[in-house]
Amino acid sequence: MSVRYIGRSLGWALLVVLLGGNLLIGSRLYSQEAVYSPQDDAYDSMALFTKAIEQIRQHYVDDEKVSYTDLIYGALKGMLQSLDSHSQFLDPDMYRDMKDDTSGHFGGLGIVISMRDGILTVVAPMEGTPGFHAGLLSGDRIIEIDEKSTEGLSLQEAVRKLRGPPDTDVKIRVLRPKTNEFKEMSITRAIITVESVKDASLLDDGIGYVRVTQFNAPTADDLVQAIEELEAQGMRGLILDFRNNPGGLLNAAVDVAQKFIPRGQLIVYTKGRDERRQQRYVSRVRPKFPDMPMVVLVNEGSASASEIVAGALQDHRRAVLVGEKTFGKGSVQSVLPMEDGSALRLTTAKYYTPSERRIQDNGIEPDVVVPISPDDWRKLLLKRSRPENAEPLEGEEDLDDVVDVQLQRAVDLLKGIMIFEAQRHPDRMMARHR
Repeated sequence: MSVRYIGRSLGWALLVVLLGGNLLIGSRLYSQEAVYSPQDDAYDSMALFTKAIEQIRQHYVDDEKVSYTDLIYGALKGMLQSLDSHSQFLDPDMYRDMKDDTSGHFGGLGIVISMRDGILTVVAPMEGTPGFHAGLLSGDRIIEIDEKSTEGLSLQEAVRKLRGPPDTDVKIRVLRPKTNEFKEMSITRAIITVESVKDASLLDDGIGYVRVTQFNAPTADDLVQAIEELEAQGMRGLILDFRNNPGGLLNAAVDVAQKFIPRGQLIVYTKGRDERRQQRYVSRVRPKFPDMPMVVLVNEGSASASEIVAGALQDHRRAVLVGEKTFGKGSVQSVLPMEDGSALRLTTAKYYTPSERRIQDNGIEPDVVVPISPDDWRKLLLKRSRPENAEPLEGEEDLDDVVDVQLQRAVDLLKGIMIFEAQRHPDRMMARHR
């Protein structure tokens, strides 16, 4: 018997012993969390798995592709991807990339993406970023990156391909489902920094308008400052614009919601497989604006944290929602680091509004539905990004005639709410007016 064969046999025996020990521990833990099924035997399943690995190592044509690490990583990627579109296995490089995301500055396109029906989908472009100026819209399906199909590509792998050094280009091909159009774009990456509270202004009849583009650590404080400045100018009612807000930090969403919702009231809760681990997020401070008449604008690009705030305000009847149904991103992913530097990104719970509505896949339905065509929305975004009073350059579209029908409807609705509130609580409205 050759030395090489003895070494391989000892290595295989050691692997089996290690797998067996881990399996015994894992099966005991599993038995405490799940109901045992005769068709779901851990020992038999692991035996099948290890047998398959050895068959692949012995018979696959390219021996450089069949290291234990490659096979196990490949199996874990498929395993996590088969659960849902947000769970995934992160190899060490991908895990490092994910941790780098929290730095707040990166070279990319400025778009938030997710998986919908197994297809890479734009949740929303961040305003003022390369993806925004290229004309990407919520719901666009990215079918190619640099002339390679995205079919079978995981979310984190797609993020890695879209990101890169600033001032470099990436080519993408998208399908726009609402118009059934294919569009090809070459977009130059840039350092992405996004201001979360923008365009605070006083409209007619004492109506204030504030746009929230995402939820990050300073969002709640910045929003309070913007509202207080508008109140000093005579604001008596508020329109919050969450359109194309792809979300952000859960804690930031809770901080914003409790500025309007009474102390002790539920904002959002999570429900997972183990009901004992349910988490409830309750308003813990006295609200800064407990009775401010409000309308919130939402659309398909409103996702995650913005859906949490919109759903809570709607359930507590603190605001009327106007626009279109939101994206429906309401699942909780926990990142579980592994000893080799990799990690599991695993869906462990789903978000529910105070009235027990599940956000994931369902979204939030507005109280008043006001649709807007993709072409008009694109023009509104272009108009929004153009400097005030700037003349269109040669070849650019004339955007003077485009009307934000959703904002118009919100203004009309808020005027009616303010008249009603003035009749019910004249002292309160007069004090706010002063």
